[in-house]
Amino acid sequence: MAAELLSAAQYAALAETVTLPTEAFVDGGFRPALSGLTFETSNPATGKLLARIAACGTEDVDVAVANAKAAFEDGRWSRLSPTERKHVLLRFAGLLEQHAHELAVMESLDSGKPIRECQNTDIPEAIHTIRWHAELIDKIYDHTAPVGSNALALVVREAIGVVGLVLPWNFPLLMLAWKIGPSLAAGCSIVVKPAKETTLTALRVAELAHQAGVPAGVFNVLPGGGREVGEPLGRHRDVSMVSFTGSTDTGRLFLHYAAESNLKRVVLECGGKNPAVVLKDVADLDTVARYLVNGAFWNMGENCSASSRLIVHADIKQSLLERMGVAMREWQMGDPLDPENRLGAMVSRAHFDKVRSYLEVAAEEKLKVVFGGETEQGVYVQPTVVDGVGPDSRLFHEEIFGPVLSVTTFATVDEAIALANDSVYGLAASVYTDDLRNAIKVARAIQAGVVTVNCFGEGDVSTPFGGYKESGFGGRDKSQWAHDQYTEIKTIWIDAPA
Repeated sequence: MAAELLSAAQYAALAETVTLPTEAFVDGGFRPALSGLTFETSNPATGKLLARIAACGTEDVDVAVANAKAAFEDGRWSRLSPTERKHVLLRFAGLLEQHAHELAVMESLDSGKPIRECQNTDIPEAIHTIRWHAELIDKIYDHTAPVGSNALALVVREAIGVVGLVLPWNFPLLMLAWKIGPSLAAGCSIVVKPAKETTLTALRVAELAHQAGVPAGVFNVLPGGGREVGEPLGRHRDVSMVSFTGSTDTGRLFLHYAAESNLKRVVLECGGKNPAVVLKDVADLDTVARYLVNGAFWNMGENCSASSRLIVHADIKQSLLERMGVAMREWQMGDPLDPENRLGAMVSRAHFDKVRSYLEVAAEEKLKVVFGGETEQGVYVQPTVVDGVGPDSRLFHEEIFGPVLSVTTFATVDEAIALANDSVYGLAASVYTDDLRNAIKVARAIQAGVVTVNCFGEGDVSTPFGGYKESGFGGRDKSQWAHDQYTEIKTIWIDAPA
């Protein structure tokens, strides 16, 4: 359940008093990077310095992994009964709930995300995720195999060992929960590398987990860059598995790291260029427009499953765009700590520059900007709709990761399917239709890990999330299937006495 929203003044006051963690969390406590180096993290909405964070490196990775391995091997967490781990994780979720306002403010300050999204979505969903996986721990059964009366064959799951969890910057706390929920539930020890842009909540969450009873060495967090922390984690021979969420290009690197080290298991959740297909038979275009605007601009479009390609029947395009313009009036942009605002800042100047460059591409390609198309003071980008985007356009194929929606028309259902699948990505998609046969046909035909019908979303914690093609590799986040990737399967064969 979401905590009640505070006023803008109350959030501003809390932002002035909240204590920001600045050191790595290793073996149950905070400590500086062994090198003594730090990096600066700033509030993207204001450009003001928030803190100087420990800049970890290879030597910190070695220490954290060694502590995690020792904790795993002595069984202080891995050999607890499922029920004992469940009780600790439920206490952990309770502590997260008690600190919901604090965590929401940290998340907003660090990322530029609107506080209303942090408070209403990210924090409660993260807490729910921890509780859901905690409750599942003692309800996953092992198996026996039908081998006859002369033997007994057991098929059991065992925690995989030390796990590296590499996080993105767009949903820092929620993506952390998606990974620590099943990995801690399974009994793994974890080393978390948060994105350099957004480290604060991961550090605070680790501290709260330890207070809840997660033993020292089991939950470690190392701030720092990809080359300094991510690569050493990916190459470490005592890390048995890495779960990564981020860009496809970076995801590829972890496959190389695994191949060149210990063949560790790698699970990737990568980019997306997700189609929203609107068929001619839809009657309620007002509702469709609201879903499309939410899908394209929620979290400023900094969302791997954002509806970034509108593929709409030519006959209804104009009517739909008019309704989208009405829906967009509700999407006020401004100070992320003001709960009236639904759009905040881009996460960084570098990312702002990338998103802005695609507005320049639209101008170069002489595309029609229907709404938005401008930047505002600081690192703010207006929600933008660009019409006339063909399959040869960069806006059709490249992941912008910002509030830019491209519009492409079609004439037949088969053409719509072909356009939807004309991508190296296959993470998510939506289809809007009043014809059940078309809904089934298009949902089945689109090559994506999640397809929603007459809505935008990713399912809930009980449904797996991950992609086809270059959007994913090796497994899924969320649901009971997420537990599979953090465990090994062992056969125990027992012969009956002669």
